[in-house]
Amino acid sequence: MKHTLAPVLATLALFATGCEGDISTDNSSVLGLQPPGMTPELLASGLVSTDALEALPAISPDMRDFYFIRQGSDTAPGYRVVSYRDGEISEMALEGIDGSGEVFISPDGTTMHFGNMYKERTSEGWSESISLGAPYDQIDIMRLTSSASGTYVFDERDEIGTIRYARLIDGQREEPVALPEQINSGAFTANPFIAPDESYRIWDSERDDGYGGADLYISFRAEDGSWGPAINMGENINTAHDDIFGSVTSDGKYFIFSRINLGEEADDSTADIYWIDAKVIKDLRPKPLS
Repeated sequence: MKHTLAPVLATLALFATGCEGDISTDNSSVLGLQPPGMTPELLASGLVSTDALEALPAISPDMRDFYFIRQGSDTAPGYRVVSYRDGEISEMALEGIDGSGEVFISPDGTTMHFGNMYKERTSEGWSESISLGAPYDQIDIMRLTSSASGTYVFDERDEIGTIRYARLIDGQREEPVALPEQINSGAFTANPFIAPDESYRIWDSERDDGYGGADLYISFRAEDGSWGPAINMGENINTAHDDIFGSVTSDGKYFIFSRINLGEEADDSTADIYWIDAKVIKDLRPKPLS
């Protein structure tokens, strides 16, 4: 799945559309949208979610900037960012990414990660691209996410199936270490997300217990620091298509992911961004033994 996804998203196109009346005055929700319930819903139908292909979502901690890829047929490629300010919605191209990796905004909102590069938030907007340096400059990273304490969790384009992490301790970053087998199993294991408090990790993979294509999985951290089993996020999230690229907003309220169905031709493919109340994660957490 991951090998065939790249060509479909390689010729990105962008266009602005009208939103279909789902903007509210809730500044605590993504883009001020009416929050979803316990069933996945298209995110911002008519604005983010259109008849084009949309995927690879990322959200700023203040919920006001939403980053994603759109592929259509009639304009130049690029990441998009939809912003919500003072009750107004705007959309523009995100410059300086150029396919270097998948965008992730750090929990404190000060860093934009993409592959083995990053940008820093300044008073003028985002800085020029900066290399993560060794050893990351030698790794073709697809997605890197970070926790509130600075732990990196990332995959590798040339070695799909291995997710690694690197902690930040006393200002020094440890060498990357592979996550345990319960996470690094299955086919096309990639697109990791780490919770801001590091209490769980989410990723996607093709496994025998799945619903078809790639499914989203979660593992919770135990009190002793070990990682629990890989839990399929279930039929409410996963389908026969590729359900991938999951993340949770920094306030822990919303779970956002991509659903992709690749056809024989690009015109036969669909790609959409969904969101759901993040209580779905609480429901998946193993109950303590009585």
